[in-house]
Amino acid sequence: MTRPTRPLLPLTAAILLAAASGPVLDAGFPDKGIWPLAFVGAAIFLVCLIGRSVGGALLVGFIGSVSFYLVHVSWVSLYLGPVPWIALSVLESIFFAVGAVLITLAFRWIPRVWNNRFGRLALLPVVVAGLWTAREALVSTWPYGGFAWGRMALSQSESPFAPLVAWVGLSGLSFLMVWLIVLTIQVVREPDALTTFTRIAVPAAAIAAVLAVPAVPFVQSGEATIAAVQGNAKAGYFDDREPGDILAAQASATLDVVGTEVDMVVWPENGSDLNPLTDPQAAGVLDYLASQVGAPILTGTVTERDGEYFNTSLLWVAGTGALDYYDKRHPVPFGEYVPDREFWEPFAPDLIGLVAREYTPGTRDNIFNVNGVIAGISICFDIVDDALTREAVDRGAQVIIAQTNNADFGRTDENQQQLAIARLRAIESSRSVVNISTVGTSQMIAPDGKTLAEIPAYEPGAMVETVPTSNARTPATLYGAQIEAAVSLFGLGALIVAGLSRPRQNRSPVTPTPTPRRTANRQPA
Repeated sequence: MTRPTRPLLPLTAAILLAAASGPVLDAGFPDKGIWPLAFVGAAIFLVCLIGRSVGGALLVGFIGSVSFYLVHVSWVSLYLGPVPWIALSVLESIFFAVGAVLITLAFRWIPRVWNNRFGRLALLPVVVAGLWTAREALVSTWPYGGFAWGRMALSQSESPFAPLVAWVGLSGLSFLMVWLIVLTIQVVREPDALTTFTRIAVPAAAIAAVLAVPAVPFVQSGEATIAAVQGNAKAGYFDDREPGDILAAQASATLDVVGTEVDMVVWPENGSDLNPLTDPQAAGVLDYLASQVGAPILTGTVTERDGEYFNTSLLWVAGTGALDYYDKRHPVPFGEYVPDREFWEPFAPDLIGLVAREYTPGTRDNIFNVNGVIAGISICFDIVDDALTREAVDRGAQVIIAQTNNADFGRTDENQQQLAIARLRAIESSRSVVNISTVGTSQMIAPDGKTLAEIPAYEPGAMVETVPTSNARTPATLYGAQIEAAVSLFGLGALIVAGLSRPRQNRSPVTPTPTPRRTANRQPA
């Protein structure tokens, strides 16, 4: 029978290190963007879990997670105050803590059942990485559509690991990152006679093998010339403005595009604060601009149908009006609508009361046919949803338009974090992405993740770029969901098998067998 796994650190030291791991992990994400620190932060956290009891793992997991989220999503408090910021961080940390318990059990059970180097160095890293991925997959979709911010893969938008998302998707990249971390930890911990060279060479070889995977080849089908306009209006929820101010700012910046031959003009989410479907003034402005530029305008606005409100993107053609529209599929819970309002309102009536307008999730397809170019449409929070990107590509999207209004988050990290997600979507789908914001940061991103054009934050302007289009499918858009399910289920399944198969320690006291006393042979007198 193997020895029980002993903690590598006393509980107090583990709690302190777990608290420190959160800011280190966050530094791997934009805005700091020191991507290797994502590996370091996760490694510190995982080391703190080894050998812990269930209660200890819950505590360490919660402390490590809350220290990460309080830093990572601090932008939530900019306008809404500390209550939503702390509540969101605590909720995410509860899930994280439960996942930490499963990981602790994997460190304990897997080596007991498979008590050899295969179990310790080959199987255990895969199981832990699968459990980490399963937790990320769950919180990305549940409850209320989930909250996908903070996934490990999102730290790597500009790292050498970024091209891997075209092969395995975001969940697959998170899996590979954690696998490399746990493999390194296990090689260092391996008790048998491994030389220092071996302990360095094995992780180095694994990292080299992962990075040696070639990028998915880009297959160009054509090109599209796109103008994206950032009006820099006062577009925040609490900004002091008059109706039509956002529309006027967008229209003014669009005049710079007149005389340039483009296939489409892209405005951000809420690019028109007046609904052109019901407001003749807004319709007239869009008609005029579309006719002057000679191309359709894609703009965000708020629409109302049958008493329900939608965050909508319109495809506006001069003289015709709205040729097509898409309603945001993923409204932000507690931001754009309040789920189970009767339950939550007593806890924070003033804050819940701020969300006066309830947006309804859309049901329409997320593509526009713009003069023969199929554009996949993503409105703000939609960009974090893996399934929506795959759906757009499934429906033939050749380029992705990511419209957003992040004016409520000022100059915080949120803008850069969202831009990083858009960059990874470009690589994952092998599509050019136009990330256009009311105030920034707005960029056009190539299918390999490189920046083609940008508008500085909090400056009005337009960027015009001829971007490549593609009809090809990447392995990630074909099989990303299956990869996520496979590694998650393998991790959970292996943990269950190990739990059922592990040898039970005999807790009953064992009475030692007395040793018979030896007496010397006596000679007769």
